[in-house]
Amino acid sequence: MNNKYSILIFILFASIKLNAAVLTCGNKTNCQYIQNAINAAFPFDTIEVQPGHYKQGNLLITKPLSLLANGEVILDGNFNCEIITIKSNHVFIRGFSIKNSSNLSSIDIAGIKVLACQHVTIENNKVEKCSFGIYLSNTTHCKVQNNFISGNVLSETNIGNGIHCWKADSNSIENNEVTNQRDGIYFEFVTNTTINKNFSHHNLRYGLHFMFSHSNTYTNNKFSNNGAGVAVMYSHHVTMKNNLFEYNWGASAYGLLLKEINDSEITGNIFTYNSAAIYMEGSNRVNMSRNIFSNNGWAMRIQSSCVDNIIEHNNFVGNTFDVSTNGETQLSNFNSNYWDKYEGYDLNRDGEGDIPYRPVSLFSVIVEQLPPSLLLLRSFMVYLLDKAEKIIPSLTPEYLIDNKPVIKMIELDNQPIAISNTNKE
Repeated sequence: MNNKYSILIFILFASIKLNAAVLTCGNKTNCQYIQNAINAAFPFDTIEVQPGHYKQGNLLITKPLSLLANGEVILDGNFNCEIITIKSNHVFIRGFSIKNSSNLSSIDIAGIKVLACQHVTIENNKVEKCSFGIYLSNTTHCKVQNNFISGNVLSETNIGNGIHCWKADSNSIENNEVTNQRDGIYFEFVTNTTINKNFSHHNLRYGLHFMFSHSNTYTNNKFSNNGAGVAVMYSHHVTMKNNLFEYNWGASAYGLLLKEINDSEITGNIFTYNSAAIYMEGSNRVNMSRNIFSNNGWAMRIQSSCVDNIIEHNNFVGNTFDVSTNGETQLSNFNSNYWDKYEGYDLNRDGEGDIPYRPVSLFSVIVEQLPPSLLLLRSFMVYLLDKAEKIIPSLTPEYLIDNKPVIKMIELDNQPIAISNTNKE
């Protein structure tokens, strides 16, 4: 019986879509008001908006339809309103220049907001000077792709996030460029969602920020020149693969911050020119392999609260400090990594060093306890201390050791991330 009802619903749904009309509105048509066209449209109709600069307030969509820009169409909120609000499944928005939303600290105002919907697609839009760029709340199976989003950063209190997802499942965030927002991409209570080929840069706080978001994957993204790179917090089963983290500089800046992260994977990423490439606190059972750490202040700052992490087959090259920690007990495993500071030998020529490598230098231990001592970094005394510690280890963590350091740099497939052009121009 249920199958019969499902077939009937499918036939009805398909017949409605087949009978959908294409409506035209805009400055050169009889229908100049976009909201009037939306109200007059039947479900699954398509509305094509003619070129022009429109200041028509908040556009509210409460039925399935496609809203397309036919040329250069500017939707201007004039700093008075939210610009597009979607409250229906099966909505498609494409090709608009959306700018100048209002900005209220008590309400999350967006250029485009999607509320409690499924199967909504937002693509090829340019969103500028809006508090939040694209905001997804309580959504499933939605797509945000090929958009350019740029805020107007003054402080964290008067700017929102570029792409904001709250309580979402099975969404796709792909090939967007986000800049000058508080966080480039923000996830809270989000599951089973992919973030792929995005370019998040020059944001005030994080390029990407996870909170209580499980079983998500982010791949092939570029995070550059953000306040603190990427933060993944209070989440589990997160896959982080083939991303580029670069030029995230500052006293408390990281390429990747991991706080209370469990059972996750970090593979094939490039970390270069960050104050600290990875900072880990309270994170357990994270596998890190085949990553490149180059020219960072710290490659890894791993706190003693981290347990059962596996760090293997990575390249550590040109970092000021390879690894630092804040305690004597270390329960994570380092194995078969390449360390450019390793001074051991390989007499049997099996590709592995004959003596273990201790990546934590004595001076990094001192800096962890007394940060101002970093001023002595290049002094001859520091050089002597580190040499003495290598000969007779006494203060560095006994169990933080790579027993099989490799002699030659590991050949990896990591290449600079290629980000496709978005709708910036």
